[in-house]
Amino acid sequence: MTAAMTTEQPALHIDVPRIEDGAALWRIARDSKVLDLNSSYSYLLWCRDFAGTSVVARDGSGEPVGFVTGYIRPSRPRTLVIWQVAVDASQRGRGLASVLLDALTARVTADLAHTDGLASLETTITPDNTASERLFTSYAERHGADVEREVLFDENLFPDGGHLPEVLYRIGPLAP
Repeated sequence: MTAAMTTEQPALHIDVPRIEDGAALWRIARDSKVLDLNSSYSYLLWCRDFAGTSVVARDGSGEPVGFVTGYIRPSRPRTLVIWQVAVDASQRGRGLASVLLDALTARVTADLAHTDGLASLETTITPDNTASERLFTSYAERHGADVEREVLFDENLFPDGGHLPEVLYRIGPLAP
């Protein structure tokens, strides 16, 4: 899937991640300074095993400048779980995260057409992450969906301490 983002700056293209994008995704996540950084190895695996449920934005030279990683929840095969959303500092403030999220859910809905499409979206957000709260609540508004919130992982569950609770955002039902 390729879509152009129209702005005053050079067009960005929305694409499926490739294995060789793993290092760039790791760098973008690291440089965000807000995401839990996974190992560089995990980003390579993500680009291999979950490319169908993830998207990357590429600049004019083809370099990744943003991404959304996700997966289909095994126990709820019409639910897309969003793992991470990150945009390079050079691209922030342009609405790229929303464009990526919309592009990904449109593609996954089309891929799941044989099962009546995507029914819901889930993600977790820590209480201090207002940017993610805005991204996902505005997504729900654009798609006419409800948002349910509940603590999924209490801070006491994290073995390394100092981690805020992860609040589950369940968005749906999504229109086919």
